[in-house]
Amino acid sequence: MLDATKTISIFQRQSDPKAFSAGDTIFAEGQFADFMYGILDGEVELLHEGQSLEILQAGDVFGVGALLDERTRPYTAIAKTDCKLAFLDQERFLFAVQETPVFALRVLKGYSDRLNRMARSCRVA
Repeated sequence: MLDATKTISIFQRQSDPKAFSAGDTIFAEGQFADFMYGILDGEVELLHEGQSLEILQAGDVFGVGALLDERTRPYTAIAKTDCKLAFLDQERFLFAVQETPVFALRVLKGYSDRLNRMARSCRVA
């Protein structure tokens, strides 16, 4: 399986990273979605309707739905700490998958794990 270090290296090859300061909104719930993100450095908190869903760290990816079928963001992403993020649009994602097919497994596993955690938290609440 592809580890976080290799995931980061794939993102580093794809685009110029964007820097966010702690507290910055990366994207907001309901906003148009056209990129997925990979955390190169720092932490990102995901929120839905003001409730914290989880905190992601370097090597994690988020916003994957933008490349699948979602047209708007289902949650808000906030820089929990100063962070550096790389991003991929659908074209660059497909290129990365073609060059490194295991990358797709890492991204889909993260997406699936997040959906499962969200479903469990909804049942508990």
